[in-house]
Amino acid sequence: MKASAFVYPWDVDGDPEAPARIAALGVGQVTLASAYHSTRALTPRHPRHRIVTAEYAAVLYPVGDRWAGRGLRPYPAGRWAPGNAYGEAAEALAAAGLEVHTWVVLAHNSRLGAEHPDTSVVNAYGDRYPWAPCIAQPATRAYLVDLAAEAAVRPGAHGTELESLGWYGLQHLHAHDKTSGVGLGDAGQYLMSLCFCPACRAGYGEQGLDADGLAAAVRDALEPLWRGAADDGGWPTVEKLLGQDTAAATRAWRDTTARTLQEQAVTAVRAAAPDGFQILLHADPVPYHCGANVGVDPAHILSVADGVVVPCTGGTALLAPFAEQARERTVLAANFTVVSGMGGSPGTLAADAARARAQGATELRLYHAGLASDDDLGAVREALAAR
Repeated sequence: MKASAFVYPWDVDGDPEAPARIAALGVGQVTLASAYHSTRALTPRHPRHRIVTAEYAAVLYPVGDRWAGRGLRPYPAGRWAPGNAYGEAAEALAAAGLEVHTWVVLAHNSRLGAEHPDTSVVNAYGDRYPWAPCIAQPATRAYLVDLAAEAAVRPGAHGTELESLGWYGLQHLHAHDKTSGVGLGDAGQYLMSLCFCPACRAGYGEQGLDADGLAAAVRDALEPLWRGAADDGGWPTVEKLLGQDTAAATRAWRDTTARTLQEQAVTAVRAAAPDGFQILLHADPVPYHCGANVGVDPAHILSVADGVVVPCTGGTALLAPFAEQARERTVLAANFTVVSGMGGSPGTLAADAARARAQGATELRLYHAGLASDDDLGAVREALAAR
């Protein structure tokens, strides 16, 4: 199976040995960040630094002219990725014989939410999630579609992987996070991720729901969970708490909103890209899930994009629903964390890859070549050599 390693530009720029080191892993491709959220990242082999702090969500290349005069626009990176950091890294990686694909993070941007609070998801209690732009708002959708096209189709790129192209919700890897005191489960996460901004309130109305009444029902439904009631029932629990008709109406609004955004973004990327350009989405086959791996309907998304990247670190079960809908040329990439300190298991990569192949995977994604230790990278080399 073809394998690709995730990489940040700052893993490569300023380290002349990085491209050859990555190529020596046995991968034929890199998935290189061109638009990324805020993060604090380890660079264990870089000759100039050991920690990179990306202070806010930014594009890692010079911002294009299309954004002139627009209220919502991407932010250029600061000192952690100055100038055309993406372009410099892409050229060096390509010179080492690696096929470069872009890695584009979309509906996940805390600075956007801080500077334009009206763009954020608003929960049933009125709390805003500044890291989660509401994908129902027309201006936000236009911003995300144009960002997808610009950040995906960089010079020399052979394809792209679009992350967070859908609803983002309560869950968020946040500095000094203190939100795990109550186990909300799938149902609680869904209810806490329902948005009540003006666009979504109007959308619920189109589904025959009164937004104020729905917000009150959501708060009532969550009350037992705040008191510690267990929730492990997934969608049936949402239906029980809200009622089947009300739950279905919320899904109708949210599913349609996400699907149409995905269709628009993929169409925009295809229009900007050369022939043969590959478009994948980071995805979860449970449609009501939120986050970086957006919840999708497998049949729909595989009719829109060329394939999906599926999280498999905890097991390969999420591959099966996509495999059932795969076509002859569908790319089904199994994504494994190979950083031991982040919950990965590089020592079992060969066996994990074999299980993924048996579940229908056609490619591998390895997270993350820049963050892993030398020992972890050694295990990856051994696993890929044994294919």
